[in-house]
Amino acid sequence: MDTAPPTLPTTSTPAQDAKNRRKGATAAALASAVEWYDYFVFGIAAALVLGDLYFPAGSSSAGVLASFATFAVGFLARPFGGVIAGHLGDKRGRKPMLVLALTLMGVATTGIGLLPTYETIGIAAPVLLVTLRVMQGIAVGAQWGGAMLLATEYAPEGKRGIYGSFVQLGVPIGVVTANSVFLLAGAFTSESAFAAWGWRLPFLVGLLVLVLAWYIHKHVEETPEFRAAERALAEKEKEEKGQATEQGADKEAGKEAGKGKGGDGARNSPLRTILRGHLGTVFLAGGSFAVNTATFYILITGVLDYTTRELDMNRGAVLTVSLCVSLTQLVLIPASAALSDRIGRIRIYGLGAAGIALWAVPMFLLIDTGSLLWLAVGTFVASCFLSIMYGPQAALFAELFTPEMRYTGASLGYQIAAVLGGGLAPFVMVLLLETTGTSMSVAAYIIGLAVIALGSIKVLADRARSR
Repeated sequence: MDTAPPTLPTTSTPAQDAKNRRKGATAAALASAVEWYDYFVFGIAAALVLGDLYFPAGSSSAGVLASFATFAVGFLARPFGGVIAGHLGDKRGRKPMLVLALTLMGVATTGIGLLPTYETIGIAAPVLLVTLRVMQGIAVGAQWGGAMLLATEYAPEGKRGIYGSFVQLGVPIGVVTANSVFLLAGAFTSESAFAAWGWRLPFLVGLLVLVLAWYIHKHVEETPEFRAAERALAEKEKEEKGQATEQGADKEAGKEAGKGKGGDGARNSPLRTILRGHLGTVFLAGGSFAVNTATFYILITGVLDYTTRELDMNRGAVLTVSLCVSLTQLVLIPASAALSDRIGRIRIYGLGAAGIALWAVPMFLLIDTGSLLWLAVGTFVASCFLSIMYGPQAALFAELFTPEMRYTGASLGYQIAAVLGGGLAPFVMVLLLETTGTSMSVAAYIIGLAVIALGSIKVLADRARSR
């Protein structure tokens, strides 16, 4: 499925095109990796220490719930980042919004690493933590669309899937790096030292994001598709103004010519264009992806809390399993994306969603054994289905919208899924476990989201066939 218009030719040489393509893809992958690293360290810290340090309560479950609620706040902020950056990114360019998102994330993450605890400054501590988490959410909401478009809009013909997967690889790279840094911090500090200051070290690594933001600002060019759209719109505006002059257009005709810039108002207000004519596509995209992001965050944060707090499994061992499982995604994500370039996005995407639905119950049956081996098996198979789905997702979402509204549309679809799935998933998992006393309720939650995903995917497939 490739509904997007082809890239218009440019005046650059093939050697320059190849160099810009490599630079753009590399910058997109690095931006995604460091941004997601910063975002994920909060999830791990929420499962391990933030509840006790910032939300002291009568029970460990209450503290974890409050901590995961703060984790979810970041997801609620993501659509705002997607809308703001999408609107400006469709009007001003992909690169400036990506640089802004990286800068905001670096400042917020470093701020969390330096933030005093509840014991030190009282109620101001959780208030500031929530504020910084909101900043993280806005940043990552703005980042994904910019990085995804930097990669896919530089992609040569027939390789949009594999180029889009470079951005998707930022997720497992971020998870692996975040887990590794936490493991190192735990290995070189005692339990008391880790709780006092060791957990802060992974957050301070966020300063590196600012270095990457500067590099992209200085050395990466705007995408060729955005530049081509800019030229086409400028030519259209010039042509319409010329026609209006020749015909002696009155003042009202002049206003209509002004509206013509951006094709149906898309350039003047990409968000308005999406809301008026493409909102259904946005919700279908979000509905198709919510199960993926929910299951992912259940695996990297919810399961970490469940296995260490309820099943009394060793924290370091569980983090190691999570790290190893995430490493397999570095192979599976580009492989599924490359396959989607050959046999179609929807087919691969739907296979992953069906696999998640079928594996939800067996996965939790294996986790409940309390065995590291079966934990690894259960989460590994789930990770395979997540990777199959995640690989082609960037290219699929890019192809649902035309260039002048692509940043806005793709970002909104992705962030809606993040709110409905990922942000609430760890919180819902703890709540379900506390209410029902069985992990099968969490499996049922995943299956319900998978059914919504498969229905959304079918509608998208029917639309593609009709076109």
